[in-house]
Amino acid sequence: MTALSERSASSDTTTEPDPDSGGRVLRRLRAGLLLGGLTVSLVVVAVIAAGVGAYPIPAGQVAASILRAMGLDVGTAPDQIAHTVLWDVRLPRVVLAIMVGAALGSAGAMMQGIFGNPLAEPGVIGVSSGAAVGAIVVIFTGLTVFGHWTIIASSFVFGLATTLFVYVFARSRGRTEVVTLLLTGIAVNAIAGAAIGLMTNFSQDAEIQTITFWQLGSVSTATWSKVAAIAPCLFLGLLVIPVYARRLDLLALGEGPARHLGVDVERMRLVLIGAMALLTSAAVAFAGIVAFVGLVVPHIIRMITGPGHRVLLPASALGGGLLLLAADLLARTVAAPAEIPLGVVTAALGGPFFFYLLHRTRAKQGGWS
Repeated sequence: MTALSERSASSDTTTEPDPDSGGRVLRRLRAGLLLGGLTVSLVVVAVIAAGVGAYPIPAGQVAASILRAMGLDVGTAPDQIAHTVLWDVRLPRVVLAIMVGAALGSAGAMMQGIFGNPLAEPGVIGVSSGAAVGAIVVIFTGLTVFGHWTIIASSFVFGLATTLFVYVFARSRGRTEVVTLLLTGIAVNAIAGAAIGLMTNFSQDAEIQTITFWQLGSVSTATWSKVAAIAPCLFLGLLVIPVYARRLDLLALGEGPARHLGVDVERMRLVLIGAMALLTSAAVAFAGIVAFVGLVVPHIIRMITGPGHRVLLPASALGGGLLLLAADLLARTVAAPAEIPLGVVTAALGGPFFFYLLHRTRAKQGGWS
């Protein structure tokens, strides 16, 4: 009888439904819909952005030209002028905007996970400004040690140094304080602004125009060679996502629990800080200072799917690309034929969102003191 009872109990246990299985299925479905929706939206906006401009090209011809380049002979191809405008001017700009946005969006999500702080963002805490100083030093001094890669290398060194400084300075007793992080960002931005202002003061007219480009942000000078240069940086930076996404979830439990669960916290931090510096530096080197993308996108993604980094990181990359592509389309069309700097558009969108996050974080913590 005892054996029969045990078998019966075991049978009941194995057939008992998992109460959380429905929640897991719902979360996976929501994540799949989000990633699929972002991908489709990115393709649609890219086709529209490639067709809109002083020489309009119908979306059908844009899609047909791209498909023909992929070996699919469908649709009506654009005429020769439209083909030249599309492939020499519009598509490099579209692709560069997507890549810069993906770099900033994923860097912001990584930074918030590593710092354990929802207000961490490359522009807010001064990493973008530090990387911009590195780029402007190369412009100011005329260094060409690594050819076209000199600006990227200098941006990376300055961006990495700034990230490490902010991380060490803002950490206290195993956590990152909100006020210390923001004040550190203000100080770093002020120092970087002073350095940029000093170099601008002693620059020639041509150099001043280039430096102004870095400060305001733009992808208007996009070329296929620039796309090819940023691609390896983006690939290497995003390569850490499948490796460290799960460990970032464990780090959210706290450093002690993460270590007990087998996470090498310090090694993970060094790798991710290097990845963040690479992504931010590459974005700044080719588009200048474009703020708030890494702040706005990860928060919107969390509101939809929750804090899990296995979805948050790739979705932030897709969302960042979508946001920056839409912002660039707005920047070059809303006041056509004039063009609004890209950094101005993202600041106008992200500034109010940052105030909202400040208010919510202060209310959640019961004040800053």
